[in-house]
Amino acid sequence: MPNSRIITLLSDFGLSDVYVGVMKGVISSLNPTLTVVDLTHQIPAQNIPAGRFCLMNSYSYFPPGTVHIAVVDPGVGSNRRSVAVEFEGGFLVAPDNGLLSGVLSQSAVKTAVELTNPQYWRTSTPSTTFHGRDIFAPVGAHLASGVPLEELGKIIDPKTLIQLPIGECSQTDQGMTGYVQYVDYFGNLITNIPGADVQGKAWSVVVSDVSIPGCTTYHDQPAGSAIALIGSHGWVEIAVNCGNAQSQLKINWGDKIEIINN
Repeated sequence: MPNSRIITLLSDFGLSDVYVGVMKGVISSLNPTLTVVDLTHQIPAQNIPAGRFCLMNSYSYFPPGTVHIAVVDPGVGSNRRSVAVEFEGGFLVAPDNGLLSGVLSQSAVKTAVELTNPQYWRTSTPSTTFHGRDIFAPVGAHLASGVPLEELGKIIDPKTLIQLPIGECSQTDQGMTGYVQYVDYFGNLITNIPGADVQGKAWSVVVSDVSIPGCTTYHDQPAGSAIALIGSHGWVEIAVNCGNAQSQLKINWGDKIEIINN
């Protein structure tokens, strides 16, 4: 069998239906020796920013050469491009809708192609509603089995890959501002402010006129109290000790937050 790599899968398909299993079946039919790792299939439906964040915060834990297949694709069947990208850490296979922009903000692109060669699809007439099965899974399997990226389609300028607007961090006289870029299963609000910007400082978060102390662990404040800290992902996050920050604070995706240096 040709050179075999790890494949990861990320989607908003959930686990109630057979979609994920079918994608794995397509991959195994092409190369049963591949190792397939599920990152998550619980991305909220059509939530491209959530998929972007989860992919960005997981790819670096895999060996070089890993093929990451990501499918959060509300534009499936439209004229949006299907792409494969070689970057410094491996390969990405996904719709070109901003899903890859988090990874590519951290790691340089080597080559990008639009997936225009049906030789590497499951069928030359793919479903207009399930490119995960008919395009992304088989392309990922071929790529992980050693097919050169350039054979999968036409080379495109990496600068044309869709960027997802998340909001910029900016310095202020008192500290800095940023935005909520992800809400996790626990209701923790992950911002786009790097933890390194507050590490070793006395700081607090202000949002909706509420001041939230910057601490080290979830239990630095009493149960039910809001807290700000650097999460395991390296970003500043807002949490509630033994609670749900999103519900309690009424803060959501894209909301602006401010850090004050104390």
